Amino acid sequence: MQFDLQHRDGGTRARAGMLRLERGTIPTPVFMPVGTAATVKAVEQRELEHDLDASIILANTYHLMLRPGPGLIREAGGLHAFMAWQRPILTDSGGFQVFSLADRCRITDEGAIFQSHLDGSLHVLTPEAAINIQRQLGSDIMMVLDECPPAGVDRVYARNASIRTLQWAARCRRQLQETEPLYGVGQNLFAIVQGGVHREIRSESAESLVELGFPGYAIGGLSVGEEASQMYAMVDVVCDLLPQTKPRYLMGVGTPENLLACIARGVDMFDCVLPTRNARNGRIYTTNGQLNIRNARWRDDHGVLDAGLAGYASTTFTRAYVRHLFQTNEILGLQIASMQNLALYKWLMAGARGAIMKNGFATYRKTMAERLSRRL
Repeated sequence: MQFDLQHRDGGTRARAGMLRLERGTIPTPVFMPVGTAATVKAVEQRELEHDLDASIILANTYHLMLRPGPGLIREAGGLHAFMAWQRPILTDSGGFQVFSLADRCRITDEGAIFQSHLDGSLHVLTPEAAINIQRQLGSDIMMVLDECPPAGVDRVYARNASIRTLQWAARCRRQLQETEPLYGVGQNLFAIVQGGVHREIRSESAESLVELGFPGYAIGGLSVGEEASQMYAMVDVVCDLLPQTKPRYLMGVGTPENLLACIARGVDMFDCVLPTRNARNGRIYTTNGQLNIRNARWRDDHGVLDAGLAGYASTTFTRAYVRHLFQTNEILGLQIASMQNLALYKWLMAGARGAIMKNGFATYRKTMAERLSRRL
């Protein structure tokens, strides 16, 4: 893996770079569509590649280890072959899902013991197991197993979780060094900074992980219920301490406004279920603001969904038609809305990158935040 930092914005800490992996090159800042169970919901791989030109997507270790299982994916030749997607994939280690989805979970220094949310079966996820599973998946970027504390925890809880995450990161790194990729393509391991909303713990976590040495670093445990101002403060703290020459990934964030605010603070990579989840519920992002396509006001609106996104389905189908699809529970409505929201996020990232290269990100951020937050 190689990360080339191409330009720093003149008025903010925003960065433009190129993340070069064996399966493809990723311009940053980048938003990664979430394909939790080896599929981006309601969007086909051909659309991701040819229509959206998605340079990387995300899948999840927890969900794939439970169903269909890493053994079956290995039989298929790895996750890329299994899902017919040949561009880069990042896999989350599953830590967040273990603590948030499992019916019962007990955390020890060894790992997490939990019951599947699917059938109640008992599983043990250790740092070593997380690496072994991701080896079988064959993802291009793997994440260390981390303990993600819920919002509002005190300093003692946050520090203990941060220390355990550091210990697990070291074990993940060691397991990576003692194993080999299974499909002839290199895999890269990113660490995850934890610490809740406590500045000193975030600082300790970042500094300790940097000492261990990883090709990239993620900021985890945010957007879990804290105020946006607290999230931004923690991003500030961590980005000040992470290496300038390595990519920074903010996990599970978020709205267009969140993305713009965190790009300004020096974040390079993002993922979130928000654009596709909101799309399936009728909340559509356009280049002029947000709309609820289920509202009656769009029943007779024969204008295209979003004229500002030339080349996408949004310039083919009208708002009246898409509303009709939602009202009649037609699957095509979910597809069009999901493509629209992902295209909007792609458009936003491309615009941010262009503005950074011209030292104009502060103006771009202000303009876009105002436009995209409007309710139509």
